[in-house]
Amino acid sequence: MKNILVTGGAGFIGSNAIAYLLNKYPNYTIINLDILSYAASLENMQSFSNNPRHIFIKGDITDSALVDKIFVDYDISGVIHFAAESHVDNSIRFPDIFIRTNIVGTFTLLEAARKFWQGKSENRFHHISTDEVYGSLGADGFFTEKTPYAPNSPYSASKASSDHLVRSYFKTYGLNVVITNCSNNYGPHQHKEKFIPTVIRKALANEPIPIYGNGENVRDWLYVTDHCAALDLVFHHGACGEQYNIGGNDELSNIQLALFICRLLDNISPNVGGTYEQLIQFVKDRPGHDFRYAISFEKLKSQLGWEPKTKFEQGLTQTLSYYLKYFKQFLPA
Repeated sequence: MKNILVTGGAGFIGSNAIAYLLNKYPNYTIINLDILSYAASLENMQSFSNNPRHIFIKGDITDSALVDKIFVDYDISGVIHFAAESHVDNSIRFPDIFIRTNIVGTFTLLEAARKFWQGKSENRFHHISTDEVYGSLGADGFFTEKTPYAPNSPYSASKASSDHLVRSYFKTYGLNVVITNCSNNYGPHQHKEKFIPTVIRKALANEPIPIYGNGENVRDWLYVTDHCAALDLVFHHGACGEQYNIGGNDELSNIQLALFICRLLDNISPNVGGTYEQLIQFVKDRPGHDFRYAISFEKLKSQLGWEPKTKFEQGLTQTLSYYLKYFKQFLPA
């Protein structure tokens, strides 16, 4: 039996990953460390909360005494590190929280792994990061693993810093690490503040759907279960010290995506007051708003054989079905 520490397992991607791992690996026990911040939820863990191979610990990844105790008590043999503050708008207003959680928290975990895994080269530390560390693209090109870092928000700067820390522990201490940088995820259990849930939530409530600037900012979208499959491959088969980009190969501008969601909703749950598209409202742009993210996953495909399987309309329809049930419970009958 292997004991794997997953940080941030009550969050969106972390909870999906735990469900995936528990289902695939009957010899794994998952130790789930999460502080249960506003972006996490006990509801996200319902599918595995009673699984005897899942142990939940409420706690802070910056608490070195707690992290050390977890390594000792559970003889941790691997770490998959999701826990992070992740909303760009919040990082602009409260950058100190992002520095503490994303940088100090990652350092605390790395130090625990370094101390307790001495001489155990098979134990692996997998750090989950973002394509935002690379900055912004123009109309053409893709981020690759060789793209220079150029973060433009306190959030992306904190993630870039944590990436560099992880790499340094490989180079300096020989820690068995891998880093993955993913594009925008979507799917069930994502926090309501994120773009796709916001569009759905506002539409169902018949409220203005806010779109930054002119809506032409472009993002690449990755369905969360495809991301989990990629993480599984990298954690188990990625080369030590390597970095892998994970993308969905589905680029849309924010306005294209909002319109797509509105038109799907028109068919699934019609608005008696007209089309949902009428609710779209352009608002003042976000400071330092990156124009375009697009990621090449060629390295991951060529070395480990991964590519996304979920077609965007299929994934979005599944996501809409989840949020229709979730948000409607809070709306007037």
